[in-house]
Amino acid sequence: MDPLIIGLIVAGMLVLDLVAALWWARSMAKKHPEPLWDWDALEPELDQVVFPPDFRWGTATAAHQVEGGHTDNNWARWEREPDAKGKSRIQNGDLCGSAAEHWERFAEDIAAMRADLGVDTYRFSLSWSRIEPSPGAYDEAALAHYDAVIDACEAHGIEPMISLHHFSHPLWFEDLGSFEKVENIDYIVRFTETVYRRYGGRVRLWCTFNEPGPFSVMGWGLGVFPPGKKSPRVLGRVIRNLCAAHVQMVAAIKALPGGGDAQVGLVKNIFQMDPWQRWNPVHWLLCRVLDHVYNESILRFLRTGRVQIRIPFFVNIDEQLDGPRGDFAGLNYYANLLIDPLLPREPPFDAHSRPGQIMTDMPYTIYAEGLWRALHRLSEVGLPIYITENGIADATDDRRATWIRRYLYATKRAMDDGVDVRGFYYWSLMDNFEWAEGWAMQFGLYALNRETQERRLRAGAQPFVDTIARSRDP
Repeated sequence: MDPLIIGLIVAGMLVLDLVAALWWARSMAKKHPEPLWDWDALEPELDQVVFPPDFRWGTATAAHQVEGGHTDNNWARWEREPDAKGKSRIQNGDLCGSAAEHWERFAEDIAAMRADLGVDTYRFSLSWSRIEPSPGAYDEAALAHYDAVIDACEAHGIEPMISLHHFSHPLWFEDLGSFEKVENIDYIVRFTETVYRRYGGRVRLWCTFNEPGPFSVMGWGLGVFPPGKKSPRVLGRVIRNLCAAHVQMVAAIKALPGGGDAQVGLVKNIFQMDPWQRWNPVHWLLCRVLDHVYNESILRFLRTGRVQIRIPFFVNIDEQLDGPRGDFAGLNYYANLLIDPLLPREPPFDAHSRPGQIMTDMPYTIYAEGLWRALHRLSEVGLPIYITENGIADATDDRRATWIRRYLYATKRAMDDGVDVRGFYYWSLMDNFEWAEGWAMQFGLYALNRETQERRLRAGAQPFVDTIARSRDP
């Protein structure tokens, strides 16, 4: 055949492929819109938002990030040990250390959150490493400490919400392979039964896992959380085992005396994976793969019990997990991610933004439309929703008020659309140790002076306080 004809045929096929790819990208853009609201036009409405009188208002913390004094959990070792290049695994070489001394100061913190903020619920996690320092051996002093935390909540009219696993666990569990091994699920089920027997009569709201997506992807995908592995195969296995553990933890609570009255849920973080270039098929393809692993694998499990994880060339898991999947869904929401193949995969991370968007200290934009999107997506699970985390890293406190006003507006807008949202927990109560980002990211409603441990309520918290008060007024 004439080489010219062959060339024309090949060129024609390439053109057809390009047209097909662009058509697919356009169809994805229609299926997955990225709304951008006119905030200037909405400004008059932001201070008029009123929530139902039974809506729950809270703040949230995690044990390792605020308590201080942890030396024998997976994060304490991760902070102390340098990476393969001899560099600190934490930005600026930070250590959690004494953190916010919440272990000692919990009573004053709980009193302040009621008096200053007006909240009526507090989400905190139990330190598994303190409660069970060695397998099967439980520390009575640690168990009694959380009795005292619950006492303080009750004294101030604050309902506790307990998280059973918020990224940290005992070193002995880490050294056994943690959630890489299916047989290790028995350990966290036993821990769940022990603490529920202790606190179940006084605590109604329970979270099994905090953010299985980030926990698994950062620990076994990107390798920037402990145990620092980069293995798609192990990552898939960990996600599957976290889902299985959730089912068994829910079943364990429900089987115990009073367990039928408990409300148990899994906390899902949602990052929308939006393409940086919405016309670009490569960007769309990467977004769909990342969303499948990070979001849809867990959301499908919550909807149907089916764990389906496919990572091309590495993972093909498709399994039905029978058993209870919980009574509510927790949503942690911070941002959408504008994806392109050149974004960094290790800290410090970077981020794209759309024109006019405001950046936070984290590589996130203020994108309250994303919370509205996430609430609608999570509502497909068919369970009531608590927003278990939402907040901004803002050391200068010049964007926090904008964040709060917009995200509360987006929450109420979703509720007006029919989404069943029961409560909102601001992250976080005070500045804390922000995992791989260390101390630089200041999320707290209260600024923390780490030298004196003084707490100071930030001016940017005022819209949160005002909305709570406005929603309770008759």
